Amino acid sequence: MPARDLAVVYLKGACMGAADAVPGVSGGTIALITGIYERLVNAVASLDPRDVLALVPLLAAARHAEPRAELRAELLRMDVPFLTVLAVGVLSAVVTVANVVTAATAVAPGPTYAFFFGLVAASVVVLRADFTLSSPRLLGIAVAGFALAFLVSGQASGGTGTTNLLVVFLTGALAICAMVLPGISGSLILLTIGQYLVMTTAVHSLTRALFRGNLAAATDPFLVLAVFSTGALIGLLTFARVVSYAFDHYRTATLTFLIALMAGSLRAPGEQVLAETPAWTPTAVAALLAAAAVGGGLVAALDHYTNDLGY
Repeated sequence: MPARDLAVVYLKGACMGAADAVPGVSGGTIALITGIYERLVNAVASLDPRDVLALVPLLAAARHAEPRAELRAELLRMDVPFLTVLAVGVLSAVVTVANVVTAATAVAPGPTYAFFFGLVAASVVVLRADFTLSSPRLLGIAVAGFALAFLVSGQASGGTGTTNLLVVFLTGALAICAMVLPGISGSLILLTIGQYLVMTTAVHSLTRALFRGNLAAATDPFLVLAVFSTGALIGLLTFARVVSYAFDHYRTATLTFLIALMAGSLRAPGEQVLAETPAWTPTAVAALLAAAAVGGGLVAALDHYTNDLGY
């Protein structure tokens, strides 16, 4: 790819990463807006685990001209250069936003969670057209989605500081599925199951430790992020196909479940707002309402400028 094309792909990845790092905003929607969604989906679909494993002997023999040429052809066929540059853009933006979120929750936790509440609530509102209760089956699906998120987010809001590596692994696998689908926020999945602050704190701790040259302090957050990334990779190669199949064959039921899931997950940021607001003074209430309005307005504006996009 020419340098200019690489730069454009990087910037588009950065926009996706910034969106995916904020609960309620979808990186997949940004991919649609920037015109790379179809290419991204096709590239991800071509990542067959057997093809990936087949690259290992080619890498080992890459010092020879013929295997090196074959390796290059395979990487181009799988669109690996595009995916790599896009991933670098996504990761750089995620790191930046995660550090901002960590700082915001330390300085103004109540308004920060109110901002998240506004994002998620607005996401439910703008997706209401895809939510239907036209049959007992869909009603049951909606109730199940709402109840699941309400119960899980209740546990999450009381335990945002704990780190369970198995949960982190499963979170990575689930979040990556949402991150590649337009309209569905990967960070919302993290928030729902109580891992959003765990992951943003891990990113912040790792970057701070590396900048200070403190490798010992980088060990724990690196382990958390490595486990999350492993789960995300496996999810990308396996679970994402299941989610994609569900969208293709059971679109109405899948969207109804996911939107109900979003509605139920409002419990987590709502309880955090209550916990982080010691005094309900007019100033505190105004700050919370303003933060929620900004979050909701961001989603509403994004929906307004993307409502003509199909997916």
